[in-house]
Amino acid sequence: MLETYRTTSEVETVAVARELARTLSAGDVILLYGDLGAGKTAFVRGLAEGLGVQREEVSSPTFTLLHEYRGGRLPLFHADLYRLNDPREIDDLGLDEIADRGVLAIEWAEKLARPHYERAIAVRITHGDGDARTIAVS
Repeated sequence: MLETYRTTSEVETVAVARELARTLSAGDVILLYGDLGAGKTAFVRGLAEGLGVQREEVSSPTFTLLHEYRGGRLPLFHADLYRLNDPREIDDLGLDEIADRGVLAIEWAEKLARPHYERAIAVRITHGDGDARTIAVS
């Protein structure tokens, strides 16, 4: 099933993710695709908010690669693969094991050799004019 949303601000992008988060359960993996600055981290902020985590706690994990947020109804694990180019580095993160313990959101999911998660939701965010975004969820 493909759902498409059009947003015109970060607040609206966060709201789309917040609504999606309300349907998630442990073991769900969100594969985030989009160019630099498309709004992937804003989307994760919305996921956090929808899971009951303060969205202000969410930052891009570009340098730490993986963040864990607790305090909501489920833990949220947030990975950013932007800086990784070697599949072995990605394997070393242990994302497969993490996925079962809460909700896992992976930015730059196109870097995964083969996204083989049983319960994966692909989210593709594309830029429009200004702050406009198209968000395709499948």
